[in-house]
Amino acid sequence: MTAPTLTVVGSINLDLVARVERLPRAGETLTAAAFERFPGGKGANQAVAAARLGAHVRMIGAVGDDAFAEEALAGLVAAGVLLELEREGETGSALILVDDAGENQIVVVPGANAAVRPRTVSDAVLCQLEVADEVVEAAAAQASFFALNAAPARPVNLEPDLLIVNELEHEVVSAGKLVAVTRGAKGAALYEGGALVAESLAPEIDAVDGTAAGDAFAASLVVSLLEGMERGAALRRACAAGALAATRLGAQTSLPTRADLDAFCTAWIGA
Repeated sequence: MTAPTLTVVGSINLDLVARVERLPRAGETLTAAAFERFPGGKGANQAVAAARLGAHVRMIGAVGDDAFAEEALAGLVAAGVLLELEREGETGSALILVDDAGENQIVVVPGANAAVRPRTVSDAVLCQLEVADEVVEAAAAQASFFALNAAPARPVNLEPDLLIVNELEHEVVSAGKLVAVTRGAKGAALYEGGALVAESLAPEIDAVDGTAAGDAFAASLVVSLLEGMERGAALRRACAAGALAATRLGAQTSLPTRADLDAFCTAWIGA
C-alpha cells in the first residue's frame, strides 16, 4: 500500500501542563501535583499523528523567534514532518490543567500562529481553526481533498470534503460533504448528506489525559480514508486512536504509532 501524502496547515504551540487532583472552580487556587512542557498545537498534533500512522506529511505553520520555538517543533522533527514555517513574534502556547480523571481545561495563547500565511498546497490537506480564516479558505480552494477539524468552532464559509467536529462544535459548524461527529466516551458517527452512514462505539479505557484525543481521531480518520479504507472501519480505527491517546499523558507524546494502533485495534475489535 502506498503511503498517502498529506499537508497539514495549522497551529504549533508549546503546551504547559499542570496535573491537579480536580479542576479548580472560579476564583479557586489549587496546588498542582506536577508540571511538564510538551510540544502541542492542534495542527502540529495532527501532523505528528498522521506521520506516526504512516503518511508523508508536510506542516505549514509558524513559530516565534524565542526559547519556546525549538521545544514546540521537537515532536514534528522527530516524526519526520517536512516543515514550512513563518517565524514571527512569540511561539504560541497553551496553558492546560489535567485532573485525575483525565478531564482538562485549556487556554490557548495564539502568538505566532496569527502569522501563518496562505501558501500553495495540493493533494490532500487537513486544517483546523487555530489559524486565520483566509489561510483555511486558501487551502480549501487548492486541495484535491480538504478535511477540516472545526476547532475551536466558529462559522466558516466553505464546505469541506470531510468535516470533523465534536457535538458542541457541530452546533456551530455543520456543512461538509462527509461529517464525522465525535461523542467522547460514546464513540462517533459519520454522516453524508445528513444521513447516518457509519457509527462506532469507543473502547473502554482508563483515561489519563484527553488533551490530544481529538487530534489522534482526526488524523487517523483522514489517513485511513486516504488509504481507501471502508468508512465504517475507518471510523472505528479513528475512535481507537483517540481512546489510545487518552490513556497517555501529554499531546504529541500520547499519539500512537501505526504499530501501536494496529495492536490496540486487534485487541479491541479483532481487526
